[in-house]
Amino acid sequence: MINSQRLSGNFTRFVQIDSVSKEEAEIATILKAMLEERGATVFMDNAGEVIGGNCGNLVAKFKGTVGAEPLLLSGHMDTVEPGRGIKVVFEDGVFTSDGTTILGSDDKSALAIIFEVLDVIQENNLPHPPIEVVFTVAEEVGLLGAKAFDLSMIESKIGYILDSTDRDGIVTRAPAANRFTVKIHGKDAHAGAFPENGINAISVASKAIFGLHLGRIDGETTCNIGLIKGGKATNIVPDLVTVHGEVRSHDEAKLKTVTETILNAFHVTADEFKKNNDDLPRVEIDLEQDFPATHVPDDHIVVKLACKAAENMGKKMAIKTIGGGADANIFFGKGLITGVLCTGMTDVHTVRESIKLEDMVGTADLLLEIIRIHSAGEIK
Repeated sequence: MINSQRLSGNFTRFVQIDSVSKEEAEIATILKAMLEERGATVFMDNAGEVIGGNCGNLVAKFKGTVGAEPLLLSGHMDTVEPGRGIKVVFEDGVFTSDGTTILGSDDKSALAIIFEVLDVIQENNLPHPPIEVVFTVAEEVGLLGAKAFDLSMIESKIGYILDSTDRDGIVTRAPAANRFTVKIHGKDAHAGAFPENGINAISVASKAIFGLHLGRIDGETTCNIGLIKGGKATNIVPDLVTVHGEVRSHDEAKLKTVTETILNAFHVTADEFKKNNDDLPRVEIDLEQDFPATHVPDDHIVVKLACKAAENMGKKMAIKTIGGGADANIFFGKGLITGVLCTGMTDVHTVRESIKLEDMVGTADLLLEIIRIHSAGEIK
């Protein structure tokens, strides 16, 4: 039933519309019109105002033909850089860019697949539950659209997000993450004439970081220092350095312990550099939860629907644990349970990104079978 030519056309059209994070208004306008043409009630929330973007999350509601529980289908409209002026190349069933930009299959493939599923349902008069579509903004820069989304706007308590690279599984477990910013305040001085009068903030930060265990801590936990800014000139002892990092873990206790260990290291190191009862160097810390963990039980209906649909198609659906975050983490923390499914995208966030049309067709078929099973009440 899937019209691969139509799916290909929509995908090509979508990826060639610039929509880097916080600049999704153009594609949102087009998607809104397309959803309205298909009979949905469509509106946009105020997430754009909240996050400083040029549009909000796009929400569409389709009435059901059966009494099954409403089902959410979701993907994000934004892409990473370099994502402007994308030129699509399609050869031997594979989409790529021309090599100067990303392709944007993360997550434009989700948008195209969802539209194809909606079209197949409508043109074949297939039974379906109420379907709610949410296309989020600014996912790539901190899941900001999902964070700003008010779940009272929709009725769905279960659903699927299309935003994974694992072709053989459904992602049900993802870690929680803390994000931190550490500012080390030192003391400036002329680096050639009176360096002893200064306190080098970069030296303090460097020593603290050198003593840290970064990277993979164990099978559940990782941490990283990803960005450092500091200094004014080579002839000035730097009086300020800012360090940005994160900790992720599937275990809340480990997340707390590793975060505290890292932040405490900056305080201890700063104390080692203090002299003459000075209050410098001084450490200033900003700590926030980036996103909560996702842990969907293996026997949850979202998992059972996907596994049964795959089985009916002669495939096996593995239950996956990942180390990254997605809109699913935010929705889970708000009480909306979503499994994350693959669209076939590979090498995302690089100019080597690609996706096979047959993989997008496969995901569309899977979603249709999930909807059929759910509509028939075969899984409780």
